[in-house]
Amino acid sequence: MFRSVYSILVIFMLSWAAREIDFSRDIQPLLSENCFHCHGPDNKNREANLRLDDEAAAKSIYKKKKGLIGIVPGHPEKSTIIERMFTDDEDDVMPPLDSNRTLTQEQKELIREWIKQGAEWGEHWAFKKVERPNVANRVESGNPIDDIVLENLQKHQLSFSPQASKETLLRRVSIDITGVPPSIEDQEAFLSDKSSHAYENAVDRLLASKKFGQRMAWDWLDAARYSDTDGFQGDPTRTMWLWRDWVVDAFNKNMPFDQFTIWQLAGDLLPNATREQILATAFNRNHMINGEGGRIAEEARVENVQDRTETVATLWMGLTMGCARCHDHKYDPLSHKEYFQLYDFFNQTSETGKIGGRGKSEPTLNFATEKEIENYKQKSDKYKAALQHVETYETERKLQISKYPKALNGFFKKKPKDRHRWDFRKFLKDIKALNEEHHTLLNNLYKAIGSRDKAKNEQTKVMVMDTNKERRQTKILEKGLYNKPIGAEIFGGITKILGKIKKINPRDKDKNFNRLDLAHALVSRDNPLTARVTVNRLWQSIFGQGIVKSVDDFGVQGDKPTNQKLIDWLAAEFMESGWDIKGLMKKIVTSKTYKQSSRITDELRVKDLENKLLSRGPRFRMPSWMLRDQALQISGLLNDELGGPSIKPYQPEGIWSEATFGKIKYKQDTGKDLYRRSMYIFWRRIVGPTMFFDNAARQVCDVKMHLTNTPLHALVTLNDTTYVEAARVMAERVMKMHLSDRERL
Repeated sequence: MFRSVYSILVIFMLSWAAREIDFSRDIQPLLSENCFHCHGPDNKNREANLRLDDEAAAKSIYKKKKGLIGIVPGHPEKSTIIERMFTDDEDDVMPPLDSNRTLTQEQKELIREWIKQGAEWGEHWAFKKVERPNVANRVESGNPIDDIVLENLQKHQLSFSPQASKETLLRRVSIDITGVPPSIEDQEAFLSDKSSHAYENAVDRLLASKKFGQRMAWDWLDAARYSDTDGFQGDPTRTMWLWRDWVVDAFNKNMPFDQFTIWQLAGDLLPNATREQILATAFNRNHMINGEGGRIAEEARVENVQDRTETVATLWMGLTMGCARCHDHKYDPLSHKEYFQLYDFFNQTSETGKIGGRGKSEPTLNFATEKEIENYKQKSDKYKAALQHVETYETERKLQISKYPKALNGFFKKKPKDRHRWDFRKFLKDIKALNEEHHTLLNNLYKAIGSRDKAKNEQTKVMVMDTNKERRQTKILEKGLYNKPIGAEIFGGITKILGKIKKINPRDKDKNFNRLDLAHALVSRDNPLTARVTVNRLWQSIFGQGIVKSVDDFGVQGDKPTNQKLIDWLAAEFMESGWDIKGLMKKIVTSKTYKQSSRITDELRVKDLENKLLSRGPRFRMPSWMLRDQALQISGLLNDELGGPSIKPYQPEGIWSEATFGKIKYKQDTGKDLYRRSMYIFWRRIVGPTMFFDNAARQVCDVKMHLTNTPLHALVTLNDTTYVEAARVMAERVMKMHLSDRERL
């Protein structure tokens, strides 16, 4: 037994000695997983003063008296980490026995061999500038994606699977590009087209369809935490659907992704900003808003700024920035200070944290309709008339009123126009007992204030971003707490990870960098993250999983890319094509890689069970929102018109009422609105649409694909009224179209 284990280790060591060990691929993941928690970037909580995430620190003396060095290149016998990894002393062994972290014997030998080879360091793959890889043109498709994929397949003695049938291909690409299957007419036209460009023509038609924007917008709404309400207790309604419609329109127009980014993060800061550019900034007001009684306004405001900071870090950089809100990141080179440098960009809006106009906290952009404007004018006129009556009455009877009890002094010290509705609620009953006539006038004014305010709040307004007239001071918040600012003032800046982008430097305080500078930095050609992160999410939407599986984490703890050459080529192509989303989408879906059959053979079951090598076409469950749209499409019920306020389709009784203590009732829509696409369904933050059983909750930024295999699939499709109606209508169509059962089948 001992001889066999020894032989395996010898073979293992010889195999590594035969080829160079790559730090980023082979060593960094081991150190990150097992060492960085105690010996990583977090300065305040670092153990024994030993740092292993930084080359200079890891290779220098960390204990002066003993002269200890963590890693001595070429000399594993002098390296402390090797001594501690291989010791039999339970008190000294690393990782510690109680850490729930372990290194296998093979992993220890790998680290020792790496040090023996010279301990050559390297940069984490995702933090290196994107360089376009050289691709040999060997595949008949002429698509570089296929060359890169085939090269990787051949390393595992594999090749492409056969191409899927035409029917399968059209259905697959229609769902991926538009979110719904092809119509019978589209399928018949495609099958009868025998030209070599039939498939490409179908792809072009799908990309030009208005349904493209509706499909692409769904993933962005999840990531942008879009909802039709604020959340928390009360959960007041907001009117952010105009921003949702802007997103659909932007995708349909194929707005370049760099422009898409800049407008949403800083459209209001563009020279002579248009209403559309300002509307785009509603992206960063999509977060939850806490309007609960007793909330502290500044605490709520700080939480909103933190949400924006972490959302931008996730969506554009693929970084778990939230880990640095309270301390230096445990694994990635993100300091506590750098968190607040990014935070400062979003800390300069005029938002106060106070709730005004329930569901529409300032700053806002007014999109009131003529009907809403006229209604507000009428209610304002009634308010002015009621106010005039009260002012006249109180002026004429000033002496009489001053004999009222002292308890009412606070109410009558204020002019009638300055009295708050809460004041009326508190004192009206007492006034009625003293003076019926006065009470009637005040009660009319109280009701008029309510009607006027309601009419104002019902106007369509979109919460947007702006910039405060006075700079708001940013400081590090101890443990992220709003009321514990510490240290010197912090100015906007980007992380060391993006340090090669020279435009933003927090030490240049006089330049006063803002969100526009940040937006430009995020879409800079020198930024190593934005393009990689974005194409990875696009790949996920088509293949069911990203090339980097951890789509929200491109840091050292995230998954390694299954094909780094592929993600780098896609990222370079994306940027150099002018951030062309439709162009990249076409490149992917016209590839031989995409067009493969999804059937799995016994060989693929062994060599590529999870399809990480892309040895076959994509196959995964539809998300619940897509299931609903498909049912409506094939039944002929689907109403795919663009835009407008969110709609309320069939929903079990009592869902909203139970979640809101009976205060909010669900009023179902009727007619064709019942059959609109899923993306237009009203989303109540505290209890989302019941038919979307596998979706992001829309409370924070979420970029993962939520694909489930639960009984809810069957329960929803069997019992939800929409599916029952879709099945009935489809059956009616089939029965009318054909006479025999064979033809109907």
